[in-house]
Amino acid sequence: MRYSYSTIIRLARFNSSTISFIGPLNQHFYKRTFITRPVDPLETVDMGKDKAPYQLKTPKGTKDWEGKDMVLRDRIFNAITTVFKRHGGVTIDTPVFELRPILSGKYGEDSKLIYDLADQGGELCSLRYDLTVPFARWLAMNPSIQSIKRYHIAKVYRRDQPAMTKGRMREFYQCDFDIAGAYDRMLPDAEVLRIICEIFGEQGLGWTDEGAFNIKINHRKVLDGIFEVCGVPKEKIRTISSAVDKLDKSPWEEVKKEMIDEKGLSEEVADRIWTFVQRKGGKDVMDALRQDERVMGNESLKAGLEDMELLFTYLDAFGVLSKVEFNLSLARGLDYYTGVIYEVVTEGSAPSSTTGHKLQRAAKREKTAEFDEDRSNDPSVGVGSVAAGGRYDELVGMFSGKAQIPCVGISFGVDRIFSITKARMEDSKTVSTIRPTEVDVFVMAFGGKGFTGLLTERMQVAKMLWDAGIKAEFAYKQKPKLPAQFKSAEQSGIPFAVILGEEEQAMGKVKIKEMGLPEGHPEKDGVMVGIGELVGEVKERLRRKGEGVEEMVDRVNGLSTQDAEGKTGQ
Repeated sequence: MRYSYSTIIRLARFNSSTISFIGPLNQHFYKRTFITRPVDPLETVDMGKDKAPYQLKTPKGTKDWEGKDMVLRDRIFNAITTVFKRHGGVTIDTPVFELRPILSGKYGEDSKLIYDLADQGGELCSLRYDLTVPFARWLAMNPSIQSIKRYHIAKVYRRDQPAMTKGRMREFYQCDFDIAGAYDRMLPDAEVLRIICEIFGEQGLGWTDEGAFNIKINHRKVLDGIFEVCGVPKEKIRTISSAVDKLDKSPWEEVKKEMIDEKGLSEEVADRIWTFVQRKGGKDVMDALRQDERVMGNESLKAGLEDMELLFTYLDAFGVLSKVEFNLSLARGLDYYTGVIYEVVTEGSAPSSTTGHKLQRAAKREKTAEFDEDRSNDPSVGVGSVAAGGRYDELVGMFSGKAQIPCVGISFGVDRIFSITKARMEDSKTVSTIRPTEVDVFVMAFGGKGFTGLLTERMQVAKMLWDAGIKAEFAYKQKPKLPAQFKSAEQSGIPFAVILGEEEQAMGKVKIKEMGLPEGHPEKDGVMVGIGELVGEVKERLRRKGEGVEEMVDRVNGLSTQDAEGKTGQ
């Protein structure tokens, strides 16, 4: 098989810093923008069996989604969106790529992970790295909007080292909730933290067992004040903050070495930092800091502690204070944060092996050649945080040059949440409750010699069910065999079959059969109902079926909680 070069050139091409999306382009444009050698647009490339010019696969760090994985991911989206709407969120959408200056200078050392696009006719663009900066740009372009509770669910792109099975990808979904506007201090921040607990807790994803998730929290003013007290030069605060942010993945010895050898900090100052950043807990951390004269003499640190004390009061009122850990090592490497910062970690966030830090050090020495390789099986790589965010009061002003619009928000990493949720369901044996489709009824037909297939009759029953809002389907065959129809229903996990037979049709009846009933069950072979009673009977059986599944899931979650409590008590 042979294709013209103009067809082949439509394929997307990836390299270390650029993605070029190539559509149907004229000869002049694709020569100027993409092609580095003279090209005859009529040139052909042999696509024969043994001469394919490319490997058919998805780009590194990406994947196709299908089947039960799609169903589970949609459930996660729905659980998160339901909580967002409960708190008054309204959604927006922004382009998948932004002008490059919009994104530059906002992400600190992570700016190297941004995907830059090829020049598309005078505008330098990049794929969005997150949803926060585009939201701030949107606010700056809409000055009439001074306050909003906004949520946004969309894909973002980062050229990070992938670990696919752990949800660390280069193309992935984020679910963001942000509160923009001038309000009394720490009230929006407290509600965002309440939203986090609802999404991961009983009202959302159902991670109710002890230790299923924990929220690490800090304050940029507290952290910056600590650096000032320890003697960090002002111009080095952000770069030292980025180093401290690695303490959840690397041991202090590695972070200290980076501070001294790469950042130019003295060993004495680094050691002072360590006396602070190893502290974590609750109000006891605040009490200990307040007893330090150096701390109370620093205005930034003092203001941050006042914010944290007020925030803890509000979190207690919201009933979520027990989920929060005041952790002085949390830094969040992004440059735009100005106040409280937080991230959510789970039992799967850290590396799975006790030798993880040693393996990480070895990997760092070799990663230049292997940076693009998937590290799903690397025990030194964990899932990482599943959600993170904070306050950014000055980001909108970077774009508008006018009055600031204070903002605070949270971003949920859906692909990482998916990885952990799927593993939890496999452990609790509830993964079987996921069906690849939402169809509730398969309309079947059977008969003996001379069987016509009852196609129009099956179509009429399907129409009746659809009209009643019941999800149904039937086989696209004139005379389907009954075993093949049952196999289709079983493979799709469809819970009920409505079976038509020629004799039953003559009596105005059909049979309803619940799939998967054990031998000896009184309704194993189904029950006969009048065609006029079909809709009501199906709805009642679906209601009872739904209640049974919910009860089973609750029972499994209860067992998981008891098991976790038992382990805690040992």
